[in-house]
Amino acid sequence: MTLVQLQSRSVSTHPVHGTVVDVMDAAGPQVWYDMPVEVALSVMAAAHAEYLVVCDEDARCVGLVTHAQLAAVQDSCGYTDRIRLSDITDGSGPFVSPSATRAEAEDAMPYGRLGPVPVVDEHGSALGVLTLSR
Repeated sequence: MTLVQLQSRSVSTHPVHGTVVDVMDAAGPQVWYDMPVEVALSVMAAAHAEYLVVCDEDARCVGLVTHAQLAAVQDSCGYTDRIRLSDITDGSGPFVSPSATRAEAEDAMPYGRLGPVPVVDEHGSALGVLTLSR
């Protein structure tokens, strides 16, 4: 899969009343889910990215991985160079709808979940990333 950099949207002055589209960041680098962890770490370093959006063969978002997640996998005792992003992302989310408000997105997140969350359309395509913090 070719890496894609989307244009960032400006932050709205009224994010509470708007949708996540008003406050989301660009999706950033999108990579194929069959990519080895070592290659993903290299892509992340080259792109100076904090996370990678992981997509399947149909370009649907199946998750998002951070440098910390990839480093933890690489440092684990069971790590081999055969571990792929598909082994650590299961496609179960969390994901955010572009029509959700920021408050709705935060309320829907599992307790304690912080950090970037993919914003996906009805077809599963990544539109951007919402960074949640509580």
